[in-house]
Formats: sequence, structure tokens, C-alpha cells
Amino acid sequence: MTEKRDFLTIWDLTKDEIEGLLKRAIELKSGADKNKCPLIGKSIGLFFEKPSTRTRVSFEVGIYQLGGQSIYLNPKEIQLGRGESISDTARVLSRYLNGIILRTYSHSSVEEFASHATVPVINGLSDLHHPCQALADLMTIMEKKGRLKGIRLAYIGDGNNVANSLIEAAAKTGIDLTIACPEGYEPDSDALDRSRTFAKGSAGAGDIIILRNPKEAAGRADVIYTDVWVSMGQEAEAEKKKSKFKNYQINSQLLQCAKKDVIVLHCLPAHRGEEITDEVMDGPNSAVFDQAENRLHTEKALLEFLIR
Repeated sequence: MTEKRDFLTIWDLTKDEIEGLLKRAIELKSGADKNKCPLIGKSIGLFFEKPSTRTRVSFEVGIYQLGGQSIYLNPKEIQLGRGESISDTARVLSRYLNGIILRTYSHSSVEEFASHATVPVINGLSDLHHPCQALADLMTIMEKKGRLKGIRLAYIGDGNNVANSLIEAAAKTGIDLTIACPEGYEPDSDALDRSRTFAKGSAGAGDIIILRNPKEAAGRADVIYTDVWVSMGQEAEAEKKKSKFKNYQINSQLLQCAKKDVIVLHCLPAHRGEEITDEVMDGPNSAVFDQAENRLHTEKALLEFLIR
């Protein structure tokens, strides 16, 4: 019996596996094997503590297109929301389902669930990591730029879960990543340390730099990326964070620091007028909606890879 594989962070995939998934996602997007249904007879659970548009819809549609059945698990409607332990829930759901996608507030909940589940567990988003988003980001860069190695990516804004997964993806694929954020809002130190350690011991690994000046980060960038300043669960900090990040907006002035053919990414939802302007998001350099579409294709490739 094949040992089950989980996808909790980018570290759960090798460089070769990432490249294989991206190649497969591009094939799927082209319509290749559109009648192939590797998930026929399989049921995939989606347990979401947080509201979702892209993650929920892309996974549900992807599971359907691969021939499987998705079952949405609202925490208010299952016993986990009434005090049943994560371990018991994971054990029981593993008897019914062929895989489980979790979108939780705490990454430790994802890890605990996966440690007790006997079927593959996919992190659809946690407070520390958003690896499914990173796969779609890589695919979009590959589509638009034709390569990953040596690409200069500037991430402007909060060092959040998206930034953590980008750091890991950059280290694995040879992207040179510069993050510009205010002091006190740096990415997770463990993600940084592990990625830098990996880069030192791996030929062709990408550089990872943290600095304060967004214009410096955007200089000669091939890709500029941002996310909301205030993530779900941080609403109490909203005014403080908006004040801290007011100079970290992606606007036309910032784009002038980058290469002329720079592409702009945003994992969405966007707070237009805060971290990004309408002019940029709807402009010719924006690949935001291609990026959103690519969630579907990379997740289909991931499901094919994990679900046996």
C-alpha cells in the first residue's frame, strides 16, 4: 500500500515534483485529458473555518472535473464544532473520504489533523502557509515569463502566510525574492531560516532578501506581488496596519521602478485603493485574474498527484 502524502507546506514537495505539477497544470489548462477522470468513485472533504471564494470554488470545480465528489464540511454543522477532538474527527473522516482539504485559522490544527488522518490532507490556507496559492503563482509566472529560475520577484506588504509560502517556493525554484515590509511585519522566521539554509546548500536556489523600501524592492523586478494589509482574523489591528502600510501600495509610480514588462500579481480578494490601485489591477501589466484561474489547474494537478 502506497504511503499517503500530505501537502501542508511547499516543503512537502521536491523541486522535481513542483516542476512536474506545473507542467501537468499547464497541460490540464490546455484541455489535455479533459475526459480523463482519475477521481471517479472518490470523495473529497472540504473543511473550512474561514470564508472562501477561490479556494472553495476552485477545489469543488476541480474535483468535479476530475470525476470525484466534494463534500463541504461547515464547522458549525459537524461535531468538531461542538467539542469533538481533531484527532477523532480525522480518524473518522478518513474512513469515509479519500482526501481532505482544510482551511483553518491555526496551522497547528492542520498539522494535528494530518498526523491522525490516514488519507491525504491538503492545506487550503492556514495562518502560516498558503501553499496552494504559491503553486498557482508559480504557474502564472511560468506562463508569462517562460521560466522561474532567475526571475526577480518583489513582494510588497505584509509578511503573512502568502509571503511565507512564496519564500519557500522561491527557494525551491530559483526565483530571486525581495520582500519589502514595515519593521515588525516580517515573514515567519522559521520559513525564512529554513529557506535560506536550503538555498545555501542547493545550487541554483533563489536569493531571499528582506528590506523596508518598496521602491528598492521593485527595482528591475520581473514580477510585483501584493496581498491585503489586514488578513482575516486581524480586524482589530486594521487601523494600525493601514497606517503602517500606507507607503506600500502597488501603484503606477511603483511600477515605474520595475521592468517595463513587469507582471502584477495579487492573491485576492483585493482591497482596491489600499494595497493596490484600480489603475494597476485593471491595467496591462496585471495578471491577477489569470493567477486566480490557475488555482483551478494547479489544484487539479495536485489532486491527481495525491489522491490514489
